[in-house]
Amino acid sequence: MNIIIAAVAWRASDTLTVFAVVVLIAASGFVALAETSLTRITKVKASVLAEQNRRGAKDLSKLIEEPGKFLNAILLTGLVFQLVAATLVGVIAARLFGALGVSVAIVFEVIVIFIVAEAIPKNYAVHHGERAALFSAPIVSLLVRFPLVRGASMVVSGITNALLKGQPYSTMGNVSEQELLAMADAAAEDEAIEDQEREIIASVIEFGDTVAREIMVPRVDIVAADQTSTIDFVLSLALEKGVSRLPIYDHNLDNITGIVMIKDLVRASRSGQRLALVATITRGARFVPETKPVLALLREMQAGKYHLVLVVDEYGGTAGLVAMEDLIEELVGDIVDEFDLEEDEVVEIRPGCYRVKATKSVDELNEEYSLSLPTGDWDTVGGLFLQLLEHLPKVGEEATSGKYALIAENVIRNRVVTIRLEIRDGPSGDSGI
Repeated sequence: MNIIIAAVAWRASDTLTVFAVVVLIAASGFVALAETSLTRITKVKASVLAEQNRRGAKDLSKLIEEPGKFLNAILLTGLVFQLVAATLVGVIAARLFGALGVSVAIVFEVIVIFIVAEAIPKNYAVHHGERAALFSAPIVSLLVRFPLVRGASMVVSGITNALLKGQPYSTMGNVSEQELLAMADAAAEDEAIEDQEREIIASVIEFGDTVAREIMVPRVDIVAADQTSTIDFVLSLALEKGVSRLPIYDHNLDNITGIVMIKDLVRASRSGQRLALVATITRGARFVPETKPVLALLREMQAGKYHLVLVVDEYGGTAGLVAMEDLIEELVGDIVDEFDLEEDEVVEIRPGCYRVKATKSVDELNEEYSLSLPTGDWDTVGGLFLQLLEHLPKVGEEATSGKYALIAENVIRNRVVTIRLEIRDGPSGDSGI
C-alpha cells in the first residue's frame, strides 16, 4: 500500500499558524517554569525575599499564602496552551502531508512540546528556583486576576476540594520540623553555619515538644527542708548542697508550703534570726503539671519573674521541680560552673559497652550514640530498665531488649543509679517491647 504525500502550497495563513504555535509553546514553557518554581518556594523563603526588597517578592509572598488560587490557574492555562498548540500543529501537518501528517504532528508534539514546554523550563526552575519564582510571580499575579481564568480556577478548585474532602493546599509552602533540621544539617555541612549553631537550632525545635516531666529534677533528688527547721539549719543545708532556692514542706514533700531563697536566709541569719523557724521567711511556691510544655513554662516564668516551680503528678503529689537553669540548659546544653562536680552521664567501658546514668534520657542516648532503644511511657534509661524487668532490681540483674542488654550496676535502696548497657550480636532475649 503506497502512502501518497500531497504537494500543497504554503499559505500565508500557515505562517500565522506556525507563529501562533511558537507563541503557545513559549507560553506553555513559561507556565511550566512558574508551576515548578512557585510550588518549590516555601513561605519562609518568600518572606525573606520580601524583606530583602527583591523585585517580584511581594507578588511571590501573596501567591504563596494562597497556593490554591494560582496553581489551578496555571495548570489550566498550561493545559489550554498545549492543547491548542497540538491542535494547530495537527491541522497544518494534515494539510501539508496528508495521511502522514498525523504521524508528523505526533512526533513534533512529543519531542518539541515535551522538551521546550516541559523539560527545559522545569529543570531550569529546579536549579534556579528563586530566580524563576521572582520572574514568574508578577505575571502569574496578573494571570490569576483575569476574570475568565479566575472563574475557571474557582470551578476547578471547588471540584477538587469536593473530591479531596478538604483544602488540598493548606500545607503547601509550609516547612516541617524535619525539613528545618535537614536544612540546618545541610548548612552545617556547607559551613554556612557552625556546628554549635546547628545544635542550638535543633535544641530550639525540640524545645517546643518537651514537657516539664522530661527536664525536672526528680522527687528523690530534691533538696528541701521541713518548715519547723531553723534558718541556720536550712542555710547550712543550702550551702552544703549548692542551691540558691529550696522548697519548704510540712511533714513531707507532698505538702509544699513555700520556697526559701538563700539571700533571705543569709539576711535573716545576719540580723540575729538564726534560730527562728524557716517558715517565717518563706515565699509562695508555684506549681505546674507534669505535662506542662516547657516553652509555655519558660514564658510564664519570665513574665512572673520567678526561677523555680514545683511539678505535680496527676494525683497532686510532688513529682519534681524545674528551675530556670533547667530550661536554659535544654536550649544551650549543660551549664557547669567552677564549683560543680561534672560527671559524665555516659562512659564507654569498651566498644559496645557503656556505663549509663539511670536518669539519662532514652531519646538523647539514642540520638547521641545512634542506638535504637525502645521508647514509650518512660523517659529515662532507668524507666526503660524497670519496664523490662517488671520488678525492683538488685545489683547484677539483667534485662534485654533485642540486641541490647541492661544490667543494674549500682542500686541504692529502691533506686537504680547506674546501668551497664551492652550491645550484643543479634537479638538477646525477647522483652516484648
